[in-house]
Amino acid sequence: MSDIPPFDTTAHSTYTQPPNPSWTYGQGIETTPAGKAWVAGESAGWKVYNTAETDKTDMYKLLISGIVPRPIAFVSTISEEGVENLSPFSWFNTVANSPPIISFACNDSGPGRLKDTTTNVMNSQGFTVNIISEPFVENANATSIDAPPGFDEWTISGLTKEKCVHVKASRVKESAFSMECELYKSIDITHPVTGEHTTTLILAHVKYIHVRKDVLTDRGVIDLAKFKPVARLGDISYARVGDAYRLARPVWAQEEAKIQDALVTLASL
Repeated sequence: MSDIPPFDTTAHSTYTQPPNPSWTYGQGIETTPAGKAWVAGESAGWKVYNTAETDKTDMYKLLISGIVPRPIAFVSTISEEGVENLSPFSWFNTVANSPPIISFACNDSGPGRLKDTTTNVMNSQGFTVNIISEPFVENANATSIDAPPGFDEWTISGLTKEKCVHVKASRVKESAFSMECELYKSIDITHPVTGEHTTTLILAHVKYIHVRKDVLTDRGVIDLAKFKPVARLGDISYARVGDAYRLARPVWAQEEAKIQDALVTLASL
């Protein structure tokens, strides 16, 4: 990868207005230059994938490059024998806040072979889900190696184990946002035609959250620029969170009159 520029350590996040702040209800996207260019792209046509007929490797490439950016769950577990495991998973997101539930999916290592992470989260000892920030992304990436079963990825990560309040597994001390979790539910994903078990979906109940004070604002939210979270893209690509824009969610009580006016206008066209 020596043919691409080095990482820009000076980059930072800036908040801006949304792409089209003058947008009104019912307005099509072709009213802006960027919108026109986007619509013009449709002239190239569409390629439709029948998932039942698409090779599973091609399907994997398509999904991880099309569903982006994805957060990464950096999961720390411990086996019944006391061997610790550390691995990143980008099939990850929040599910609910009350109770606080998060999800991540672990693909099988091979036919009939569960990953250590999947096996370990079932053993009632708890586990942690840590968020990766830019300063230790290489450390985290090293733990994605296809090591043999029972290998402790902590030994090659250069990261620091930190004891937890509630669970036996360690949290990653370098992570500014770590969650102590218990298994809420696991769901076996099987192929609808072959019946082959391919993936385990883990629903995790978050019991404790450790947040570094230097990334926490006075409003009780995470400061994006200080947090520097890492996102997963397709193939071997990752992304930093750059400039963000503010876009308020509409409230019906405040917007009803504008919506009704827009509907009348649209009906008269």
